[in-house]
Amino acid sequence: MGSPYAPDPLRTDQAVAEIYTARSLADTLQAIADAAVSGFGYELAAVNLVRPDGDLVVAALAGSPSAEALLTGRVGSRAAWERRLAMGEDWEGVRFIPHTEGWVLNDDDVPQWHTEGPAPEAGDGWHPEDRLFAPMYSPLGELIGVISVDRPGDGRRPGAANREALRAYAFHAAIAISNARLRANMQRALVRLEREQQALRASEESFRQAFEYAPSGMAIAEMGGDQHGRLLRTNDALCRLLGRPASVMRRYSFSDLVHPEDIGTLLRTSAEGGRADLRLARRDGSYVWVAVSNSVVADTADGPRFLMTHVDDIEERKRHEQVLEDRASRDELTGLLTESELRLRLGRRLCDKQEGMATAARNDTEPETPTYDPHRHKGLPAGGRSTLALLHFGVDAFKAFNTRHGLAAGDVALTEIAHRLREELGTWDEDGDLARVRGDEFLVVAHDLDDSGADALAARLRECVRRPVEGGAFGGVSLDVTGVHSWATCGTSPDQLLRRSQDLLHARKTHQAI
Repeated sequence: MGSPYAPDPLRTDQAVAEIYTARSLADTLQAIADAAVSGFGYELAAVNLVRPDGDLVVAALAGSPSAEALLTGRVGSRAAWERRLAMGEDWEGVRFIPHTEGWVLNDDDVPQWHTEGPAPEAGDGWHPEDRLFAPMYSPLGELIGVISVDRPGDGRRPGAANREALRAYAFHAAIAISNARLRANMQRALVRLEREQQALRASEESFRQAFEYAPSGMAIAEMGGDQHGRLLRTNDALCRLLGRPASVMRRYSFSDLVHPEDIGTLLRTSAEGGRADLRLARRDGSYVWVAVSNSVVADTADGPRFLMTHVDDIEERKRHEQVLEDRASRDELTGLLTESELRLRLGRRLCDKQEGMATAARNDTEPETPTYDPHRHKGLPAGGRSTLALLHFGVDAFKAFNTRHGLAAGDVALTEIAHRLREELGTWDEDGDLARVRGDEFLVVAHDLDDSGADALAARLRECVRRPVEGGAFGGVSLDVTGVHSWATCGTSPDQLLRRSQDLLHARKTHQAI
């Protein structure tokens, strides 16, 4: 088992932002090491950069002044590093070498530092001689360097979320290093152009190669005039990314290619500079997520003349972000919505006007409790009775069921209940209308129902759950649920609605127990 600790998204986003804002290559390397400590919670982090001869040098280190003084500038052979990256366990792109295997590396030529401390007591504790490496690769698969980290802040081996965060961070670090090198090359070229007019051809060739052979997409666009924003020049990486030849790209501006929902982001980035994530259209009509960063190329006499844009493919990062978002919004056991996700979706659908109140209506559980008439809510289809009701079910005597059959059997039963509710509701997933809360309770959001329709739906769902659960150690056992329904009223917040539904369910269970 790995650590359940998940990195703070705000701190990790800030860490990624910091490595992109560093200007020089040296600043970028140190920012990568510093952010691995401050943003991801490791006590020690080193950036080992591949040199032109293939060996790796410790280019930056953070977390320990003693280790920094001892290791920075020292070199390890490429063969020794390749041995490390082939050992241990592959954690979805990062390499973990436990101390039980890593002892054979203690005497090779790679500079290394071990945090002092006792051996861990827990099985998933971090041992002082454990090793964790995150290799950085260029878009073409070439090794740029390796981030090595030591001792997570919670003292345990990183879990899945931490591993994925470190892998994604290495991906961004590789882009930042490539961009820093590219900026350095371009700055050197511009300095040569200013100082040596007689070497104009050589400088232009140097710039052309830096532009054309850059690992990420690049474009130069006009600024000002009738042709403002028109693409004057695009490199091969950008043309391949969008599936369009350079001759065709010159017909467009980025505003012609950006997704309609991202046009505002593009305009702000173009006007203010900086970096933004947006979607660009491919030739086949699909869209690809990219990170764009702009810089103005100015003329000493005429002022800003061109806009230079770096374009990095971040489609894979966005897919991983979506996976992490889905994990946060879906119950791990049943695949249903979590209560927090349901609360967010209810907030987008509930009315915020204080109207629709009515006099007391029938309530089987609490006859004296005032209720409200069904009414229309935002986001619902037009119709005669566009209403919103919350059906709340709780599994009866589930604690006793777990005690008798075991927790594993209880998980199977909850999964089966979720499956039956999904089948009975049909297209529930498209509407996001079914959630699991508080362990053994289920919530269904229904619309276009009157009071009798809500009662009928609740009875139908209850009957589908009551069918005996076949197979396993508790085959033939029949589960039952207690259900209530309540109407969402104008001006009601999601918290109020869910609390009212919870109170009704508990009152109904108490009434039945009496």
